[in-house]
Amino acid sequence: MGMYKYIRDIWKSPAQNSETIKSRLIEWRDEPSTIRIERPTRLDRARSLGYRAKPGVIMVRQRVARGGRTKEIHRKGRKPKRFGRIKVIGKSYQWVAEERAAKKFPNCEVYNSYLVLQDGKHAWYEIILLDRGHPAIQNDRVYAGIISQKGRAERGLT
Repeated sequence: MGMYKYIRDIWKSPAQNSETIKSRLIEWRDEPSTIRIERPTRLDRARSLGYRAKPGVIMVRQRVARGGRTKEIHRKGRKPKRFGRIKVIGKSYQWVAEERAAKKFPNCEVYNSYLVLQDGKHAWYEIILLDRGHPAIQNDRVYAGIISQKGRAERGLT
């Protein structure tokens, strides 16, 4: 087995590293919802999704609140059956996290993302962003095709 296979096996059995997970959750709850990180927490997953440690590739950890997402209640001028108090379907937490990261970093394009951890209240995703203006990204054949597609996160192309 290679190195990434061992890393994947460690992440699949959380009972072995439960103390590490608990300490990370305590630390991450105090951080802002969008934070830039130096390197990916799950290197195996990031590499499988196309991450490369080169200038212009940015990693962001995004926190998203979990729970039922419903429409706003309209207080006036509606028939009761048109209240619209139903679940908002069609967007996953991952999609919401990618949109929020793209909004926070307007000069970057979302390449991909993956789930890191979740508890009862929040889910944390790590998002791979590509800087559109960086020469190292513009000269890379794979990344250049991605940065030409503007608004990938909003259109669900990641």
